[in-house]
Formats: sequence, C-alpha cells, structure tokens
Amino acid sequence: MQRSSLVFCGLILQFALADRGAMLHGVTTQAQTAGGMLIAAPGRWDEACFAVPAVRALMASGIGVGLLCAAGQREFWETLPGLAVLDFPTTIKPRALAGQLAGQWQAVLLWEPGVAADACIRAKIARRLGPNEPSLKKYLTHPVPLASAQRPLEHRVRHYLTVVETLGLDTTRSELFAPASLGLPRHPQSLLLFPDSDFGVSHEWPLERWTELVPALQAAGWALSLAGLAQGSGLATRLLERLGGTLPYLKFESLATALPVLAAQALVVAADGSLPHLAAFVGTPCVTLFGPNDPAWKRPLGRSHSEVRRHVACAPCFLTKCPLDGRCQGELSVARVLAAVAERSQLRSEWFSDDSVSSFAWLS
Repeated sequence: MQRSSLVFCGLILQFALADRGAMLHGVTTQAQTAGGMLIAAPGRWDEACFAVPAVRALMASGIGVGLLCAAGQREFWETLPGLAVLDFPTTIKPRALAGQLAGQWQAVLLWEPGVAADACIRAKIARRLGPNEPSLKKYLTHPVPLASAQRPLEHRVRHYLTVVETLGLDTTRSELFAPASLGLPRHPQSLLLFPDSDFGVSHEWPLERWTELVPALQAAGWALSLAGLAQGSGLATRLLERLGGTLPYLKFESLATALPVLAAQALVVAADGSLPHLAAFVGTPCVTLFGPNDPAWKRPLGRSHSEVRRHVACAPCFLTKCPLDGRCQGELSVARVLAAVAERSQLRSEWFSDDSVSSFAWLS
C-alpha cells in the first residue's frame, strides 16, 4: 500500500474513535471537539448527486462527518438521515466562513476549488484531502491519486468513489446507492416533461419535437405536466404557449424545489441537465435526451432510467452552444423517445439490485 493510503487509513481509524459531540451553529456531529471530517459538497447539482454514495460511505464508517454546502443545497443533503448539514449563503466571503469553521474540524474532504476550499485553508484545518487535480493543488495537504486519463472512460460517480476507497472504505454496498425517500405518494400515470437544461441550449431538444411528443404521450394514457427553469432558456415556456396553455405548468425558481415534484411522478422525460439526476436521486425513472454530452460518463445513476441519443460524428463535444447545426438534437426522433417511454412504463421503479452493485454492472 502506498504511503499516502496508509496516512488516509490511519486518519479513518483516528476519527472512528471519536465519540464526543461537537457543536457548530446548533448542529451536532459525532466527533471530538476540533475533530471529525467535514465534506465540502460539489456546487453543481449533477456532481452533488454523483457524490452521494461516497458521502454515505463516509457516514457509515463511524467517522464524525459534517457536510458544508451552499444554502440552496441544504434541503437536498438533509434527505440523508443523520448527516449534519452546514450551509452558507452564496454571497459569503471566505474569511467570514473560515471564522465559523475554525477549530471545529481535524480534516476536510474537498472536491473542487471555490469559497469553501478557500475558507478551509483560512480556518487552518490541518488535513485537507481531495482528488489530485491541478485545480486543487494549492488547497490539499493529502492529495488522493486518481486513475490515469489513459484508462477507458468511467462514469463520473467513480471520481467520488475512488477517493473514499483510498480511505479503505467499502463502496459496493447497495444501501449507498438507494434512492432518497421523501415519503410522498407516487401517481402511477403522471409524467413530467422538462425541456429546459441548465447545461446550455445545445443540450435541449428542439421545440418542434417536444410539440410532436405531447399528443403522442397523451394518446398513450399519460397524465402530463410541464416544468421549466426560471433562469433557463425559456424552452418550456415556449412549449406551453405552443400547446395553448393546456398542460399544468410549474416554474422552478431553484432546482432544490423540484425534489418533491419529482418524487411524485411515475416518469420524467427531460433534457440532459441536472434535473434527471435529481429524479434519479429520489427514485423516479427518467428518460434523458442526450446530445453533446456522453451518457457513459454522466447518465443518471441506476437501472430504472433510459438514455436516448442520436449518435453523430461530432458528439460528444460537451459544448454549451453548438457551432454547427445542432444535429445531435435535431436528428433525435420522436419515435425513439416514445419507444424509451414505452420501455420504462413496463418496468417497475427501482434503484440498484445487490448483484448489480457488487459487480458494478450498473455502470455498464
């Protein structure tokens, strides 16, 4: 085992012995005073969803764990029972946040640069762990080596699991990947359409295709509703106008408010963006329409979802605006989306089976 791995494993054992409560702004963590591990949550919603299994593995290890996130993510992370969530406003300065963290934590796990990472340095948290990436180099005292870029493409969840595996933790248990339960009833024929993408307009299916899809889904017996982003491109609003305002419509001021709506659906059909990942998080099957992104890298977690994609020579390009003619979206047919919906409607909603998790077949 490499020396860095020994350091990490020793750190895990040290934290596992902690048994006294520490208070930070009224939130109790199972850790020593000036002890335990703070996890700085990823800022993007899709990345937050991919980090959940790793966070759960740390929670189950016996370490005193707290999670630091932007205020808009608090409700999302509070769906994980027993997780102490500490939030901060997006307008806070690193120095002010550092003052709230100083003396509270022995270690922090950082996934990305930003206000939280800056604050952890200013707070003089002694051990700062994270993936060994150039953007994090100045923040880390214990960088975690990642797989070579020459290896075959892996799902993004592996980025987070690799780090906690280096700590000696088991990441193959099915409960780490279970959907969050909001305790809401699911309406069996409800289908939510979400045309907007927070990834950019190149990730959105054309208005004409959505307009053609709606009557076909209604003819199949689905009870449709439509939702869009307040800060999005306005595609959902234009679709509502094209349909003469005949569908129930929701506008999400923040994706954080989407969780209870998603949990009540039988199925979601959405553009590639953060919303399909949030649907997967609450266990709602989703048909995701991919364009410039690569589903092998960033599809929603779980086997109860479908990815529909028209492969073209220039994809995946990962661009937010297409420099060509948007062919990856324009050539994706309504028939293929309807076929994916029909397939999903025949399958019960599930997350992962024990066998699929243990063999990592869910990433294949």
